[in-house]
Amino acid sequence: MRVLFVSTPGVGHVFPMIPLAWALRAAGHEVLVATADAGLVAGEAGLPVVDVAPGLDLRALMRQRMAEIPDEVRQRMARGFTDMRQVLPRMALMSTVLVDGVMRLAEQWRPELIVQSGLQASGLVAAGKLGVPVVDHGFGFARSLGAHEQWRESLAETFDKYGVTGLPERTASLDVAPPSLLDEPPTGWSMRYVPYNGGGTLPSWLVDRPDRPLVAVTLGTVAPAMSGLGPVERIIALAPDVDADFVVALGDVDTSGLGTLPPNVRVTGWLPLNALLRISSALVHHGGSGSTLGALAAGVPQLALPSGADRFINANAVHGGGAGLNADESDLDAGLLRQLLDDEKIRRTAAAVSAEIAALPSPAEIAERLVAL
Repeated sequence: MRVLFVSTPGVGHVFPMIPLAWALRAAGHEVLVATADAGLVAGEAGLPVVDVAPGLDLRALMRQRMAEIPDEVRQRMARGFTDMRQVLPRMALMSTVLVDGVMRLAEQWRPELIVQSGLQASGLVAAGKLGVPVVDHGFGFARSLGAHEQWRESLAETFDKYGVTGLPERTASLDVAPPSLLDEPPTGWSMRYVPYNGGGTLPSWLVDRPDRPLVAVTLGTVAPAMSGLGPVERIIALAPDVDADFVVALGDVDTSGLGTLPPNVRVTGWLPLNALLRISSALVHHGGSGSTLGALAAGVPQLALPSGADRFINANAVHGGGAGLNADESDLDAGLLRQLLDDEKIRRTAAAVSAEIAALPSPAEIAERLVAL
């Protein structure tokens, strides 16, 4: 079977799909990933990838979009949104920048199944054109039930351009959020979240268990460019008052402005978050879906400082379920960090959710269901 994975051009969208792509390849199926820009990092996971929008700079495009609707952007950054379905029409750009390239690739390669990431509809258009099943791959706690109908309405010109009059008859959805933290039933089939954060040679200190509590800190791949390093600067200032060590992983962000660091703070470039969480007692992050689910899978208590988009949804789900804390950056203080490290109830709940995730159907099991679909 040939399976085409179509991903929005972002690390946070393509990474969650890689374990399923691996499972399908391990079962003997042919896999191809269609994406662009930052999503091309999927090639480092050993998967064949096609750049369907050469030259695309999604961050520049998003900044341009933000300049066009500044008031709405400020509102979304301050409060985020409570349901992905509220913003699907606004996110049509994520699909229109890929759809021509995806359609060319699909018509040449002729997949028998298409798997598309959240906030993506170009796979839906291609599946409708080819008459093959389409699967929506979730990436966090944001809900998307009914998205196909919304996409058909908001992208009517795109569907009409390719002569797609209706929606695919055979569809499925994969939900990687642990059901116990959801306010509604899972969207489609629940699947075990298997963290993938890239590979690489790990430094020796990332392998050895630390002698005292270690707090991991990350802002993901998008938030630093959009919101700055304010939370990191605040944590660094508070670190001397907390009996723990801190590892701040910031990827390729310029950290030269952070100044002299306290003895218990280490600032690094990119690290595989799942490897860092293995030796961590807690995680402080921006509320991104990868960080949120990574901590839940590892059974690590977390503090989310959401800064827009779906991050408030993720933060509220974790806090409401008792597996972590949710706070505004302005409320962050040493007491909150100590609570994160010392609250035994949060630690027990995080461990229970980790066990729940481990018991969900694996990507290999889901791969078998997709073959039947």
